[in-house]
Amino acid sequence: MITSTRRVSPDKSEVRIAFSLEESSEVKDVEDLPQTFPELDQRLQPVPPCVSLRESAQVYKEHCRMAREFHQVKHEIAILEDRKRQLLEELVEDEKVAVEIARLEEEFCRLTEENRTLVTVHNERTQQLESLCLTSRTRQDSS
Repeated sequence: MITSTRRVSPDKSEVRIAFSLEESSEVKDVEDLPQTFPELDQRLQPVPPCVSLRESAQVYKEHCRMAREFHQVKHEIAILEDRKRQLLEELVEDEKVAVEIARLEEEFCRLTEENRTLVTVHNERTQQLESLCLTSRTRQDSS
């Protein structure tokens, strides 16, 4: 392991760089990971690690993991947005049905009241007719 510590400028803190010339299993695994994530902006793409630095490989692996997680979350958001759109369409349809039901209930009440009125008028006219028929018979019988 080689370590170097440098101060970039007098007002900046020290920068410590460490690397090893030994190949570790972590560094070998990095070559198996995908290099690009098409759904990420170019500026957010994981930068390939410096193969001689274990920390660089770890950062790269973590970045790739977060990129996969980001892709999964975006996919879940898309699914949820589709479901939301479907539910909103159903809600609009349900609201239309509710308006139609309210209109039909109002019409039913109006027609029921009209029917009651007509039944009442019919009964009154029937009684008047019977009364007229009775009066007419009585006149015929008396003549």
